[in-house]
Amino acid sequence: MTRELVSIVMGSDSDLEVMQECASVLKGFGIPYQMQVISAHRVPARVAEFAASASRRGVKVIVAGAGAAAHLAGAVAANTTLPVIGVPLAATLSGFDALLSTVQMPAGIPVATVAVGKAGAKNAGILAAQILALSDPELAKALDAYKNSLAADCEEKNKKLQEKLKDF
Repeated sequence: MTRELVSIVMGSDSDLEVMQECASVLKGFGIPYQMQVISAHRVPARVAEFAASASRRGVKVIVAGAGAAAHLAGAVAANTTLPVIGVPLAATLSGFDALLSTVQMPAGIPVATVAVGKAGAKNAGILAAQILALSDPELAKALDAYKNSLAADCEEKNKKLQEKLKDF
């Protein structure tokens, strides 16, 4: 059994649709991960135990997604020295409240915060991969190839746009 390197946690099962974007990225890079629902407000002792024991379980990066008050990433970060990536979710106020709750951490308890919603969850997966790639040359090569494919896609889209503009 492969031990997970990334742990994805979310405040509610209703967050799965968004957080699946993170899981898809990790899966695409072949990074073992696990997902679970834990709530900073409903099971705070479980959150603290989960975060405190993550390193002993072999986890290297934690991605935490939550909406509204969005305290999950901060509660996790308060109980671990592992990198924590917060994904604000749009439960209320278009996710602006969650963004502020996730990004406004006190000094000494950092949470790397990405964009609200699916784009943020995808970027959290990429950021987790980049962190892991610091000690994994093969993963670093895969990330280089990924970035090169993004550049190639952009060039292709520009080429198509230039063809369309000839007709104007």
